Formats: sequence, structure tokens, C-alpha cells
Amino acid sequence: MRFGRLGPIGDEIPVLFDGDAIRDLRGVVGARGVDAATVERVRPAAARAGLPLLEGADGLRTGSPIARPGAIYCIGMNYAAHAAESGSEPPTSPVLFLKPPNTVVGPHDPVAIPRGSTRTDWEVELGVVIGRTALYLDSPDQALDHVLGYVAADDLSERDFQLVQSGGQWSKGKSAPGFTPLGPWLVTGDEVDPRDLRLTSRVNGEPRQDSSTRDLIFDVPYVIWHLSQYLRLDPGDLILTGTPEGVALSGRFPYLTDGDVVEVEIDGLGRQRTPFTAEMRR
Repeated sequence: MRFGRLGPIGDEIPVLFDGDAIRDLRGVVGARGVDAATVERVRPAAARAGLPLLEGADGLRTGSPIARPGAIYCIGMNYAAHAAESGSEPPTSPVLFLKPPNTVVGPHDPVAIPRGSTRTDWEVELGVVIGRTALYLDSPDQALDHVLGYVAADDLSERDFQLVQSGGQWSKGKSAPGFTPLGPWLVTGDEVDPRDLRLTSRVNGEPRQDSSTRDLIFDVPYVIWHLSQYLRLDPGDLILTGTPEGVALSGRFPYLTDGDVVEVEIDGLGRQRTPFTAEMRR
């Protein structure tokens, strides 16, 4: 099933994309958004077409399909070719950093280039939304039972803030407003094979990244299992699993500037189209 949220910022309506129909879930989804219990309630109602259509849906803004994750856990350099273009050896253990949840925006919302930025970069990534608490899992074989669904994500990065002004950590370059576009859909885990998904990105219509989750160094089950050995993954948490080669950090492409448009797409999870504007004003 494909879930989403439509409407103005802060007043989005939870919806189910049911073929060509868009169904209103306000009578089903609680304040915290879609969770595992929601999916089990919606499934039989959708099967009998018992959910109302959302009038005027085509004219509404597309928001992030999850309202605000409790935490955003990011895996760095998880594709060997991207590690190489970053000037690093492939990691022998997953590299973890965090992004603040308030960076999340919709898949087509404009994003302001941060003040003083000259190196704002794109990163298409597979996002994993946790559906059940995961702590000290015995093996990666248990991991996918704890997944609610998957989303397309763009882990935007300001490379000078991340690597030069960092003080040794990456968060300065990952935390600007709008730096985590998500969506357009949350697709439930039963409909997605995270081991074989094509990821692409384009800037102003020109190809940049084109890879597959087959090339992940640490696949989705391993990442979930590994993280669970160090922290508790709660329902609603988001894991970004890394980006393939083809970013501006490689030196092969210019960084983003005012007026650029970035499109990222993942098989079965939809496409984003993010316009970039000059720095945010007060």
C-alpha cells in the first residue's frame, strides 16, 4: 500500500493512494501518523473500498509521507564507489550520523540554500521507516519484520560545513532547514524488495546518479540489525541507507545554486522534484 500526506504545511491530510483513487484517512490515522496498527486497519477497509475519496486531492500540495520521525539515522559511505569519490576507503563497519527531524519537508517543496553555502549537494537515498521497536536483534534475518515501509529521500548536504567547518562531526553540513525531502509515498514493506531498487538523480534534467541497492556495502537487514546493537529503533524512526556515486563532491559536477532543480527517484517509491532558491531570509 502507498500512503501519503496532502495539504498545506502543518495541516496535511493522511491519504491512501489506491490505484488512481486518493482516499481520505482522517477517520483512520491517529495524530502520530501511519503506523503498523494503521496499516492493519486500512488493509481490509481498502479491500472493500470502504474509505472515502478525498475531494480536490489533485490540487493539494504533497507533503512528506511521514509527519516527523522520532529520529533520523543516516549511514555514510555505504556504496563503495561513493566512498571512493569522497576520497575514502569503503568502511568496514557502518558509519552513523544523525539528522534533526525538523529537516524533513515534502518531495516538491522548495529548499533554500543555506547562508554562506557554496557547496550544497544532493544525495538520493533509500529511506527505511521503522514499524516495530528493534533492540538487540539476534540476527539480520529478523530485521525486515521491524520495517513499516520505505520512502525516497534526498540527504542534502553542505560539504564545506560538513567536512571543513565540521569540528570532526558531519551534522553541521546535514541539518539546514529542508535538508531531508521525503516522498512522495510511504510504501509498505510487503510491496518492496530493498535488495534490488534502482536509485537515480538528475539536476536540471541532466543525469547524475544511477545505481541500485544491490551495490550497498551493508544492506538494509544488516543496517537495522547493526544499529539495534547500539540503540533502540522506535516506530516512526527513519534510517537513510546511504547514497551512490554521482554527487557534486566528486568534482565532476557543480554544486547547487539558486534556480537549480533536483529530481531523485527510486523504483516503486516515486519521484521528487525539489527547486532550490537563494539563502533563507528572516
